[in-house]
Amino acid sequence: MSATKFLHSDWIFTQVGGGQGTRCGEWVPVTEFPTTVHVELLRLKKIPDPFLGTNEWEVQWVGESDWTFKNNFTVTDAELAARHVDLVFEGLDTYATVALNGLEILCAENQFVTYRVSVKQHLQPGPNELAITFTSAFRKGRQLEKEHGKFHLWNGDSSRLHVRKAQYNYGWDWGPVLMTIGPWKPIFLHTHDLRTVDVDIRCRVSEAFDAVITVDLALSEDSSRSASVVLRDPHGRVVRYQDALTVEIGRASTRFCLSSAEVELWYPVHYGKQPLYTVEVAVKDADGHLMDSRCEKVAFRRTFLFEINNIRIFCAGSNWIPADCFLTLLSPQRYRAWLQLVVDGNQNMVRVWGGGIYEADIFYDICDELGILVWQDFMFGCGQYPAYDSFLKLVETEAEQNVKRLRNHPSVVILAGNNEDYQLAESLNLIEYGGEPSEYPDTKFPARHIYECMLPSIVSKLCDIHYHRGSPYSAPGVPTTDPTLGDLHQWNVWHGSQQPWQNWDILSGRFVSEFGMQGYPNARTVDYWLDGHMDERFPQSRFNNQHNKAAGFERRLELYLVENLRHAFDMDSYVYYTQFMQAEALATAYRLWRRNWRGKGREYTAGVLVWQMNDCWPTTSWAIVDYFLRPKPAYFTIARELAPFTVGITRKEKKTFTDELSASSFMIETILEVWGTNSTLVAKKGRLEITLLEFGSSWSDKISMDVVLVPNSSTELFSGQLPGQSIRTKLSEVPRTIIVSARLLDEAGVVLGRFSNWPEPYKYIHFPSVQDLGLSVTIGSDGESVELATRMPVKGIVLDVEGDDVKWSDQAIDLFPADPQIVKAVGLRGREVKLRFLGDGSS
Repeated sequence: MSATKFLHSDWIFTQVGGGQGTRCGEWVPVTEFPTTVHVELLRLKKIPDPFLGTNEWEVQWVGESDWTFKNNFTVTDAELAARHVDLVFEGLDTYATVALNGLEILCAENQFVTYRVSVKQHLQPGPNELAITFTSAFRKGRQLEKEHGKFHLWNGDSSRLHVRKAQYNYGWDWGPVLMTIGPWKPIFLHTHDLRTVDVDIRCRVSEAFDAVITVDLALSEDSSRSASVVLRDPHGRVVRYQDALTVEIGRASTRFCLSSAEVELWYPVHYGKQPLYTVEVAVKDADGHLMDSRCEKVAFRRTFLFEINNIRIFCAGSNWIPADCFLTLLSPQRYRAWLQLVVDGNQNMVRVWGGGIYEADIFYDICDELGILVWQDFMFGCGQYPAYDSFLKLVETEAEQNVKRLRNHPSVVILAGNNEDYQLAESLNLIEYGGEPSEYPDTKFPARHIYECMLPSIVSKLCDIHYHRGSPYSAPGVPTTDPTLGDLHQWNVWHGSQQPWQNWDILSGRFVSEFGMQGYPNARTVDYWLDGHMDERFPQSRFNNQHNKAAGFERRLELYLVENLRHAFDMDSYVYYTQFMQAEALATAYRLWRRNWRGKGREYTAGVLVWQMNDCWPTTSWAIVDYFLRPKPAYFTIARELAPFTVGITRKEKKTFTDELSASSFMIETILEVWGTNSTLVAKKGRLEITLLEFGSSWSDKISMDVVLVPNSSTELFSGQLPGQSIRTKLSEVPRTIIVSARLLDEAGVVLGRFSNWPEPYKYIHFPSVQDLGLSVTIGSDGESVELATRMPVKGIVLDVEGDDVKWSDQAIDLFPADPQIVKAVGLRGREVKLRFLGDGSS
């Protein structure tokens, strides 16, 4: 019988040779296990919190020092009686030498792999000593770089390219330099007479939804055994059973067929349910005694790229980075809270970005359960990675282990070779298409061997998940910026040519897997990193600059602010205006690109993933939810654009020259276009109401019409000249400040979606005085809701309170007369609500 004993207590650690962490020979108990050195030193108050002020630079010595962790554990005679006793290290960060009772048993050099070592011959009954000495990954990387050469990259120290470690530890344009080190995943003693080495389960669903499931077993020994395989449905009932399955040469295989009537299909969130089946495998000896067992969750879905169960899915979501600099602090509860935010924000996909980690099992388990599709990168990011033999060997083991670990998760729908490595190679003219694959390691872009030979071979051998060479990637020989093929990272807003965000419609692609805009986090998060230093509480302070890692962020923030808004510079106002800007920019992208999902055969934009969902520390970044799980206003504006039913508006100026020989003879028409979207699978009848108002006059207009929203598509609803706006013939003619509100109502009069379109740039608008708005805030009788109403249009309302934060159901709200809105406010407890909005008198 197989048994596992976790070694999670009585660990001690020391800094090798002594130093700032411990004295020479001083051993300190760890507070928890698994762990890493920074976490332990923080709890011992031996280092300042690197998330506060400029403390990041006070702890750099930690990652450049060597550390030893030691554990004494007891082994019984019964455990030693097993045929095999293994020590299993699920994750060591990163270069580690392991000694058992003074004998070296392992040299680890990859954070992303599990190591299993046979140790029965080295164990003794009673006490045993396990010592793990971690060598600085930074210093080891610099040494490897000297041996194998310096390569090009974006972000971090170039030596990272030689090290199989979470690349964001070296610093990124949203994260600090915190080189973690230590035993970051569980370690256990495994006793067994025989073990199941691999269970390869393939669930294949036909177009008619009949299903075939194959189960292939591989055992650790060739001797004959018998095995059983049980398939249970989501309710625990046995669906299929194979007993007395013969095991020959350590292998066995079985196959079950299910009719469409028997299969419960797994769907992405918002498209159906997420039923999970269970495959139970048991291996017995000749006398029928259980020797080993495995239990795997699986699901049935038919996937053709992003067509799930014959339904074409508009993939709308976000990019995921590691949710902490110190990964051992991430609890299952915290993972669930993050992923619930994804679903609550009407998103259906996350992309696990290639500069972090292959996420914890619980991450994928929750995605399976909630119906979140996962785009999974292999862990290569923004670099010209090498391809020398020892490096390739590390990558091969890493890829095989992680593909096997992830392949049974129905949520994982695509595996991509890297993040932006092809893009970097193109920018530096490193890549030359053509040539024999055997020559790739010796070219200027040696990692082509990894992305075009090694990884696709491993993926096709071990699973049925689609493989994509990189992100972004178009096609062989085609630039990664091609908007008609593959996926696109659209950074010409913020980076690149720094286009206005209003140009998202002409910056589209078939699948936009990255784009973004920065915004400050909640002011409480800012105050956290200021750590009481009120003299640093202004936007350009040293502490605030320390907590924005993007190169040139001051110029970029101000470029987009001054192009669009009049804004103030006090801290709270700067938080509001950058958040408003981020919310507007990102919502505009989702709105315009979702419009491109025009029905089967016309899915001109099939996916939109914002950079980024989350942060790894308290900072100003592109995240739409900050480190403390506080959503920024952009989270809510995106959620509204991804609701099942939405309405969108554009106003465009059309300039026509009436005399082709003249530059002064022209007409400027203002064209209004309105469309709706419907992500459900049935047509939706409703009514479109368009209301037009003007600041500074009593003029108004209204358009109403019955509409039908086509299923799983956008539907064009209105196009014509903006009512009330006359044709202009001179640039000196100032257009009227006409504000357009559109609402979609169902047949019962319930609002399905709303949106308002305002003249841009907003900086030109002369807003009414706050006193004239007639803006009211009414606290609900339960003290946990707020009703907002107004007599005049109000743009970008953000709610807040003094003291503890509130969990709001909406933010960045546009409010119109005769259309009050109720916002749920969990934790409000009847407190007074403060409002910020454009034209609130702060600028």
